[in-house]
Parts: sequence; C-alpha cells; structure tokens
Amino acid sequence: MRGDIVTSERKEDYLKTIDKIVSEKGYAQVKDISRALDVGPSSVTGMLKKLTGEGYINYEKYGGVTLTQKGTETANSTKKKYTTIKNFLMALGVPETVAEDDACKMEHVITPDTYDIFLWFCEFSITEKGSNQMENFKRYRETGEIGKCTCGAGKIQKL
Repeated sequence: MRGDIVTSERKEDYLKTIDKIVSEKGYAQVKDISRALDVGPSSVTGMLKKLTGEGYINYEKYGGVTLTQKGTETANSTKKKYTTIKNFLMALGVPETVAEDDACKMEHVITPDTYDIFLWFCEFSITEKGSNQMENFKRYRETGEIGKCTCGAGKIQKL
C-alpha cells in the first residue's frame, strides 16, 4: 500500500510543479521540472510518460508540457489541501516552516472522508463561535489553563 501512496505523492508533486511553471511561462520543459524538483532529467521524462498515459498532461518529446483538464483539477485540489492544512497548522501555533513541511506530507495521505471533516472544522473555526474556541485553545497553550468552553462539551454528536 505504501508504494501506491508514494507513487501518488510523486504524481501530485509533479502536477503541482508543472502547474506552477506553466502559470509563470505558459509551458514547462523537462529542464524546468528537473530543476524545480531536484531530480534528473531522465526521471522527469519517465514520469512525464506516465502522466501522459494517464491523461494528466500533454507532452511531446523535446517540446513543452501543459496540464490537461484532469491534471489541472488534480493540481488545484492538491494545492487547496496543502494551503488549508498549512493555514490551520499555523492558526494552531505551528511555525510557518514546520507547517509548510507538515502540510506537504499531509496533503498526500489524508483520506477524503477525513479531509471533509477537517474542512468542516476549519469552516467552523472561522465562525464567531469557532473563533472563540480557537482563542480558548491559544490561551490554553500559553497558560495551561482551561477556559470556560462554550462548545457544548459532553454533547458531541457522531457525524
């Protein structure tokens, strides 16, 4: 199973990288991707063949690389997960560089069901009630004291 996750992580990283390069210059080349991911050109070429075969990119040998609709959707989904997780970790008080590293790892392995619940929590935490709970958490981290909880503790419902 771990092999599938690693393959998926690599594909997602390639798609995000290609998307970034394409947004900067209109297309990506093997050398651009190689430099950005710090991998050899032959590794890039091998992955580009796989991504082409799976319908994620448009690629011609010695030419430019662009994302297909499927590739764009995957890259955008992965970037959204990364940004959401990173911002949440930073809201909890995790230093930005650590949050970036952790979010990069977490974006690839979080299950869709867990991510959906995570999004619900993130959405809740920006509401007035949720913001109150985040302030309570920050105070707890700083002082070790638990403030009055207004979240309905003891009334947790199964989702």
